[in-house]
Amino acid sequence: MERMTEVLRILLPVMLMLGIGVLCRKKRLIDRAGIDALKTVAVQIGLPAVLLHTFAAAEYSLATLIVPLIMFLLCVLAWLLGKKLGPALGMNNRFIPFLTTGFEAGMLGYALYTLLYGRETLADFARIDLGQVLFVFTLYKALLGMEGPQKPSAGQLLKDMALSPIILSILAGVLLGVTGVYQALAPSGVSGVLDACTDFISAPVSALILLAIGYDLVLGDIPWREALKAAGLRLLIMAALGALVMGLLRLCWPQACWDRAIFLMFLLPPPYVLPVFSTDEKQRVYLSSVLSLSTLAALAGFVVLAIIG
Repeated sequence: MERMTEVLRILLPVMLMLGIGVLCRKKRLIDRAGIDALKTVAVQIGLPAVLLHTFAAAEYSLATLIVPLIMFLLCVLAWLLGKKLGPALGMNNRFIPFLTTGFEAGMLGYALYTLLYGRETLADFARIDLGQVLFVFTLYKALLGMEGPQKPSAGQLLKDMALSPIILSILAGVLLGVTGVYQALAPSGVSGVLDACTDFISAPVSALILLAIGYDLVLGDIPWREALKAAGLRLLIMAALGALVMGLLRLCWPQACWDRAIFLMFLLPPPYVLPVFSTDEKQRVYLSSVLSLSTLAALAGFVVLAIIG
């Protein structure tokens, strides 16, 4: 009975907020502009507060450098596998490689990880996320731009990185953590004040994100055959690469426990920003469909993780 109560404690908030999101769309309680505003608040304000605190309070070691590098290279490998396997399996859509790499940690991963495991070990998830964040903001965006009519310059990519609240919060958190400033300020209570601020700002992030995801989960117009093939290919690639990275990390750091963070990360869907880069409505529907199916698969995996503990 106690275990069932614990599972319900994790699952019910997720299902409730997803259901409220669906209800908001069907009853038109919130329009598209309102949902976009909620996403902006969650990702541009709330999530940076989470990341600032996480990296400031994290312990730093060799793993802090090596793990992001492994994840960056793994994302490159996933893109190459999508580029190669997509056409071989009859999927000639130019976005296939972008659907088989990258992870929507910002809009989904941190919310689910916090609900499952709390914030005590969030630094493990953040270290794994760091490599893919750098990949998405650099090579991923550059490759996406090359597929479109207007190719971004290196200067534009660097500007986007420099002005990103997520990147800035990570850099600020790392600076506070690596230099020891955060720990040095703890006796005086200054670090506690910072914690109180970041906790207060980030408190509604999970609820806002899950509401927005529920709002966007529209399954009526999905081209099922094509979308299932793309989502299935991603799952296969992620399963293989997830096992690879877990083996590497266990080999390098046998005492560390990365399994929970890796399991959740490799369940996540591709970046939700993808449909923005399509100039064709049919293409946007296809991309949104794959993202919806991948999100449902991630939520199903989340349920399994919650049950098995």
